[in-house]
Amino acid sequence: MFFENNTCVKCGHALGFLPELLDLSALEPVGGDLFESLAPAAKGQRHRLCANGRQHDLCNWLVPADDPQPFCAACRLNEVIPDLSVAGNKERWARLEKAKRRLVYTLLKLRLPLDAVATEGRPALRFRFLGDNGAAAPVLTGHASGVITVNIVEADDAVREQRRVSLHEPLRTLLGHFRHEIAHYYWDRLIADSPWLERFRALFGDERDDYAKALQRHYDQGPSPDWLERSVSAYASSHPWEDWAETWAHYLHIVDTIETAAGFGLTLKPRHPAAESMTADPKKAAKEEAGFDLILNTWFPLTYALNSLNRGMGLSDLYPFVLSAAAIEKLRFIHEVVEGSRQPNGS
Repeated sequence: MFFENNTCVKCGHALGFLPELLDLSALEPVGGDLFESLAPAAKGQRHRLCANGRQHDLCNWLVPADDPQPFCAACRLNEVIPDLSVAGNKERWARLEKAKRRLVYTLLKLRLPLDAVATEGRPALRFRFLGDNGAAAPVLTGHASGVITVNIVEADDAVREQRRVSLHEPLRTLLGHFRHEIAHYYWDRLIADSPWLERFRALFGDERDDYAKALQRHYDQGPSPDWLERSVSAYASSHPWEDWAETWAHYLHIVDTIETAAGFGLTLKPRHPAAESMTADPKKAAKEEAGFDLILNTWFPLTYALNSLNRGMGLSDLYPFVLSAAAIEKLRFIHEVVEGSRQPNGS
């Protein structure tokens, strides 16, 4: 079964994802639109499919039967969805939601705070999926005051690849967009006006530098000549906020891929005696208590193996990046921020 499946192809059971348990469960219908989960931890509990699953067949997450909210924990974050009267927009929306649910899964797994409802002094997290209408200025993917906007054209593979090539990016994916933009949300949520701010500035730079001018300089003159020595990507060198966002996205790339490898029981044990440094056990690195050094020492061998597998299929490297010592220290900082921001279980 894959994370996105809504039916088991072997036994025919309906499947649904339980956000409160982070578990994909087989389901038994119990009348009406209700199901009972077969997951032992949810025994006796009843759920219904998210409204976007029932109405549009593009979500497999579940909602507790006694929850008045028709949408699941991921879909209720939507503020604007694409215009479904436009040909192709439902397919684009489905791809966007697939990537967004993987993002939300990781945030829940890391137990990071999610402001689904506005509170005093803090806006709710919201997503807006918009398309260019031809008359106004193009929709820009970005974040502002808790609202993440994504131009739905990014869901078209050909367009996204053309932009990747024209912008000289080694990797451009929908999930990468979501992981990058949520980083801006968490900068506001976790770093701004916090005890972390001075360490952030020491590592990433002073975010008070003019943001618009910094981006314009990046697009006019290209990245900083020494970006490879201090950042995870060329774009990260444009401004401290973008350095944070790119590094945060890479941290989510790392922890999510390691968890997936652990879920499949993958271990790396090269036979050559000189390859001892290429051994790794993702199961250990995927544990919540795993330290950053263990995560990093697992990531390097794993990416070497995954990149080699991709090359064996004639594909580009899965992780086409080189992490400098400075970039690693920024990743370490983000790990510490995540560790220090975990919400209590069940919150």
